[in-house]
Amino acid sequence: MEGVGAYGGGKAGGAFDPISFAQRPTVILRAICWLFAIIVFSCISSQGWQPMGPNKKLTCLYNGDTNACNYGVGISVIAFLASMGFLVGEYLFEQMSSVKTRKHYVLADLGFSGFWAFLYFVGFWYLCDQWAKADNPPSGIGISNVRAAIAFSFFSIFAWAASAFLAFQRFKQGADAAFASNFESDNMQTAYPSYPGGPDTDQHYQEPPFSAGPNPRGPSEFQAPTY
Repeated sequence: MEGVGAYGGGKAGGAFDPISFAQRPTVILRAICWLFAIIVFSCISSQGWQPMGPNKKLTCLYNGDTNACNYGVGISVIAFLASMGFLVGEYLFEQMSSVKTRKHYVLADLGFSGFWAFLYFVGFWYLCDQWAKADNPPSGIGISNVRAAIAFSFFSIFAWAASAFLAFQRFKQGADAAFASNFESDNMQTAYPSYPGGPDTDQHYQEPPFSAGPNPRGPSEFQAPTY
């Protein structure tokens, strides 16, 4: 396809089009992951901790499990930063003239996205389990935020998994293109005809390659020189 470079990106040095950039599936998914991460850690940080007990000690609403709140906030903050980093990477992807650099970026995208989809999967079940065992907070404060964090953790699983799938498609496209280039190069090397007189040529002369030339005398008409 004209205008398409290695690993599905545009050719290096091309003009930047902000509209087409914003419409890319990879960019849209990164923006969604970024938004979901903000929602999860904001919900837990703002009202996931409430003063409970006689001492009014701040307690995690997920059954008092501090690790549950910290886990949800931790993976979401890292997801927030990573999403911003990958958005910058998508912008710079068009400027990467090295095929090896693009390959490393795509592999990093694939590995991180797949791993973070797994972490959100673990976090979703972890938060669900702890919330199912927890008592309702006084006056119901923070319930909506706690449930929203669980819901958007679930949505984040699919957002990061879709990002990993697109990265895999990119990698597969780049690998197929590299294989096709090597195959065409091998064909070009074997497409030349063999040199004249080689073992693969079959040439038949209509007459002897060496003739007697303008000498009118044949081989049997030798005359001794006269002195």
